[in-house]
Amino acid sequence: MTEATGIVGEFLALKEGTDADLLAMQCGDFYEFFDEDAEIVADELDLTVSQKSSHGSSYPMAGVPVDDLTPYLTALVERGYRVAVADQHETADGHEREITRIVTPGTLVETTDADAQYLATIVREGDGYGVAAADLTTGQFLVTSVDGEDAAAALLTELYKFDPAEVLPGPDVRNDEQILDRIRDRTTATLTLHAADAFAPGRARHTVREQFGSDTLESVGIADDGAAIRAAGAVLHYVETTGQGALASVTRLQTYDGGDHVELDATTQRNLELTETMQGDRSGSLFDTIDHTVTSAGGRLLSQWLVRPRRSRAELQRRQSAVAALAEAAMAREELREILDGAYDLERLASRAAAGSADAGDLLRVAETLALLPEAAAAIDRTDRLAESPLAEVVTDEDRETAAELAAELDEALADDPPTTVTQGGLFRRGYDDDLDEIIERHESAKEWIETLDDREKENHGITHLQVDRNKTDGYYIQVGKSEADEVPGEYDAIKTLKNSERFTIPELEEKEREILRLEERRGDLEYELFQELRDRVAARATLLQDAGRALAELDALASLATHAVRNDWTRPELLADQSLDVRQGRHPVVEQTTSFVPNDLTMDDDRRFLIVTGPNMSGKSTYMRQAALITLLAQVGSFVPAESARVGLVDGIYTRVGALDELAQGRSTFMVEMQELSNILHSATDESLVILDEVGRGTATYDGISIAWAATEYIVNRIQSKTLFATHYHELTALGDELPTVENVHVAADEADGDVTFLRTVRDGATDRSYGIHVADLAGVPEPVVDRSRDVLDRLRADEAIEIKGSGTGGGTKQAVFDLDSGEFVSSGQKAGQQEVKADGSSARVDERPAGPDLDPEMEAVLDELQDLDVSEVPPVELMARVQEWQQRLDEE
Repeated sequence: MTEATGIVGEFLALKEGTDADLLAMQCGDFYEFFDEDAEIVADELDLTVSQKSSHGSSYPMAGVPVDDLTPYLTALVERGYRVAVADQHETADGHEREITRIVTPGTLVETTDADAQYLATIVREGDGYGVAAADLTTGQFLVTSVDGEDAAAALLTELYKFDPAEVLPGPDVRNDEQILDRIRDRTTATLTLHAADAFAPGRARHTVREQFGSDTLESVGIADDGAAIRAAGAVLHYVETTGQGALASVTRLQTYDGGDHVELDATTQRNLELTETMQGDRSGSLFDTIDHTVTSAGGRLLSQWLVRPRRSRAELQRRQSAVAALAEAAMAREELREILDGAYDLERLASRAAAGSADAGDLLRVAETLALLPEAAAAIDRTDRLAESPLAEVVTDEDRETAAELAAELDEALADDPPTTVTQGGLFRRGYDDDLDEIIERHESAKEWIETLDDREKENHGITHLQVDRNKTDGYYIQVGKSEADEVPGEYDAIKTLKNSERFTIPELEEKEREILRLEERRGDLEYELFQELRDRVAARATLLQDAGRALAELDALASLATHAVRNDWTRPELLADQSLDVRQGRHPVVEQTTSFVPNDLTMDDDRRFLIVTGPNMSGKSTYMRQAALITLLAQVGSFVPAESARVGLVDGIYTRVGALDELAQGRSTFMVEMQELSNILHSATDESLVILDEVGRGTATYDGISIAWAATEYIVNRIQSKTLFATHYHELTALGDELPTVENVHVAADEADGDVTFLRTVRDGATDRSYGIHVADLAGVPEPVVDRSRDVLDRLRADEAIEIKGSGTGGGTKQAVFDLDSGEFVSSGQKAGQQEVKADGSSARVDERPAGPDLDPEMEAVLDELQDLDVSEVPPVELMARVQEWQQRLDEE
């Protein structure tokens, strides 16, 4: 293809000079996309593709009007694209175009998503890492560092808390494929490579001090932390180089210690379905269940509380007291929620003002929302129960006064219904600016002269069918009917002939039109100048807007927790200094919304730290364990909890290994994922953690699974000593309740009568005595012939009491175990010669002689040969059952 010239050539040259995915280039009143960019944009945004010829070649072209770029740009960036914008500037020779900004997933200020939107940086220095996370839509900027034996895991945990939209890996992280793969697997973040020199310690330190002041590093406590400073400086440099102008909204640097919050890795957030279900839906998540907020900022804050629970007892008790006050004062709570229902997102409006993208409507929304702050404070003051609670401290007197002042200033300045564009006038009220008032008066006078011109002309010249109008083509004109067109005076200058009329102009009308156009241009320029000054004054108070926005969001989130507590009969948990967990009549916060829930008790203390949970499938084991984790988490959010009473010892982390989610697309089997998640728990959990393990070891052969589960239990009990609930079908593990001092057995009860089984959903002490696999198969809809045949096989097997299963043992020897179907365990086979007796703990003892038996027919000999060759450690239980059924059928036929 011949090299493109003209507009297309200019587009391609600009595109080549940027690392953005797409380029939007202004061409007059449109932003155009060419070539492959046009096809991508057309596909993503359902735009029409046309063709643009250049030097004998044709190129795809798609465009959007200049005034409509923002929503299209937002949609593209929210889909993960980095979009460069090239604006057109008039010059003496015509015009030129240059890239003025690059909009990325982490720097998009005009997002339509209510969730937080973080741009994160990770930097490695020595054995530690620095993490910086900036939400440019709200101005929040958080920095921390992690180190220690497993710093990489701690780094990822911190990153997962923010669920970033975009991540900038530092030079020392870019080649660490393990970390990058985990980020790709567990987040939807765009990974972007930024200039390596932005991460240099000296440059980063200078960048941070330029943004926040020379004493900032010392005042926030990171003066000596090279990794944290490098991460913070790189974020700021990246935002500056994109040209988005969003740095003005980042007014404060906050450091935090990961130890201030409960550790919740991505796996745990997913398993507990905190903000979305395992299917990726928000509906059905914990957040969706308890979210009764009336503002987007309140919902965003509540979501952040859920994924970043606190460890500070003082802060949690403060939230609890506020929730309790709102729960008890129903009328005041509803009044407060009605006030908040009119609030807009001040944090994001502040960022838009700082970035220079806020319009007059945005500033009006700022005024309307600031006016609500004193109203909310007054509603709290009017009710003693609220006034005496921590709610009274959320909105300070200073914030109330300054908010009222800025709201009044904006209200006095802006028109009630300003236009969406800020360059065409109509933004301000009369009396705001004397020069503007004079222009408006002259403009209105000229318009009035034109509006009354038709009456004067009719009267002066006796013409009946005459009217004055305006269009884009002809400007202002006098239109006279055909029948009277010959009667117009000589100064009428004809400009157009229509079917039934003639259009004319006169010198006075032309002069008034020129005057009006000059005044409109002057008004537009002056109003835009005044608006920029007003917007800059609002941007200069970004800290005020952010503080006010966060105060309103906190009131909303607390009111939401109180609303849910009252509607669902939740109780205030007692926060303990030790590691006990005592829940009476606890319920699952989500499941109780859709079913008639059976409450259960849960007791864990120093003598009862590890619970082995047994019981049939579908009986509620997983729900029981999840509700323990969620009650603990809600208590450390500051929320009430679904229970009759609850005493909760604060934890430093909640770790879960629940379910088997295949990740074959990443080349990892179910069992590999299971072991990786178990490894993370064993490396990360402490004696102050809560661990939830569901069916560990089920992804491999029986002996391997039992061995892994057994060893993991001993490791947790003897070394980590975390509070742990472990659900298993390996009944062998229940023996640990007698061997290890802090291990106890509990089971989900079932009632069997006349062959029918009822799951009672009640948790009782002790281990279950059997499984109910066939009944579960029936409940799951397995065809009736299969279920009936399973019962027949089970009856025959029970009648025979036991089946001997022989396979290879360790060290090249042989081993034999007898699987007792009543107990569901492998037991001794009676010490048969030449075989191994396999015990519950996995040890074995060889028996020297094999006693002689009766003569067997060929089919039975064949079955026994197959039985002898079977390696039970390599055969999953389901396949084992199928083989047993096949042998039984062959022996029946014989």
